[in-house]
Amino acid sequence: MHRSGFACFVGRPNAGKSTLTNAIVGQKVAIASSRPQTTRHAVRGIVTRPDAQLVIIDTPGLHRPRTLLGERLNDLVHATWSEVDVIGVCLPADQRVGPGDEYLVGEIAKLPKRPTLVALATKSDLVKPQRMAEHLLRIATLEEKLGVRWAEIVPVSAVTDDQVDLVTDVLIAQLPEGPAFYPDGEVTDEPTETLVAELIREAALEKMHEELPHSITVTVDEMGLREGRPDNKPLLDVYASLVVERDSQKGIVIGHKGSVLREIGTAARAQLTALLGTPVHLDLKVKVLKDWQRNAKHLNRLGF
Repeated sequence: MHRSGFACFVGRPNAGKSTLTNAIVGQKVAIASSRPQTTRHAVRGIVTRPDAQLVIIDTPGLHRPRTLLGERLNDLVHATWSEVDVIGVCLPADQRVGPGDEYLVGEIAKLPKRPTLVALATKSDLVKPQRMAEHLLRIATLEEKLGVRWAEIVPVSAVTDDQVDLVTDVLIAQLPEGPAFYPDGEVTDEPTETLVAELIREAALEKMHEELPHSITVTVDEMGLREGRPDNKPLLDVYASLVVERDSQKGIVIGHKGSVLREIGTAARAQLTALLGTPVHLDLKVKVLKDWQRNAKHLNRLGF
């Protein structure tokens, strides 16, 4: 028997969805950050085994939108729910199950054709056994309260790799029989340019203070191998722009005499070289698209 199908992770912002996606796939396909609302599009990670192929869709965190971008990201989450066979609801063990979690599970419960539900107590490495036991009990009570049924409830830590394989097995067990959708060896269907833009944005997120991260996006303007280089010494030129919403933000991203932009470039270049297996020359600039998160024309141009 060969199983194949789609799963998605849902949860509040910063519930550990992207980190868990990367851990299950076995390499980085989704950027992860301590900042809420890091994920901005549906990232597909592919796990291929002799007995199954699992396609994990990492979605943005469902949140109360304050911008047009936020509304579109929430629409993306709802659309993904109707396309998958199983939903893994990420409920971080270091936070109490609250109204936001109940709202999220309640929304899933309203689906006319509800996927199988698996509860994942993420970040299990951050709590003691007693706290975990209380957390699992609270998750179990959501069944009766919200009219859902958990196929499984699994504690997991992507950081310490605790029970990641078990989560994979549990998700695969819920998939229908069927052939593989992707060739063996493929770990994501993300275009390379999208991965490059996301890794640069991840480097920028780590350098920015609290307010600015939501205002940053990245575009890859040009990318290609430099001509005239020997075959054994390739160099990939990447020209990219960090896009912000206001002129005052541009100065913050550039920093004193370009110091912050250089730090972002250094961190991103190391990640890109590791991802692509080729030395990278990264040329970064900063440009302003006024209030791009609230402007439909800008969002369309940026691919949201």
